[in-house]
Amino acid sequence: MKPKWTTIDYIKKHSRISYDDEADVIELYIVSAEQTILNLINRTYEELMAEYGDVPAPIRQATLLLVDNSYSHRSPAEPTRMYTIEYGFDLLIKPYIKL
Repeated sequence: MKPKWTTIDYIKKHSRISYDDEADVIELYIVSAEQTILNLINRTYEELMAEYGDVPAPIRQATLLLVDNSYSHRSPAEPTRMYTIEYGFDLLIKPYIKL
């Protein structure tokens, strides 16, 4: 499966990654983040496109946060991080949740 709205190049720019060695890992994180967000907001990619014409910027930003978190913290549990992502992630996607 390929990413729908986030590119590897954009993630590399956001996360300041200057090498290409892990493009396959980054792509996996992107696809997982996009699917996770769609599940959390209870929408499909097609629904977002139909309603907004494009993926809204807050959802794009939430994707960047989730991918960067996955890339930077590969271990499932780190003593210094009790939460997987900052609360801001919730604020970004909350308005798009379909009840």
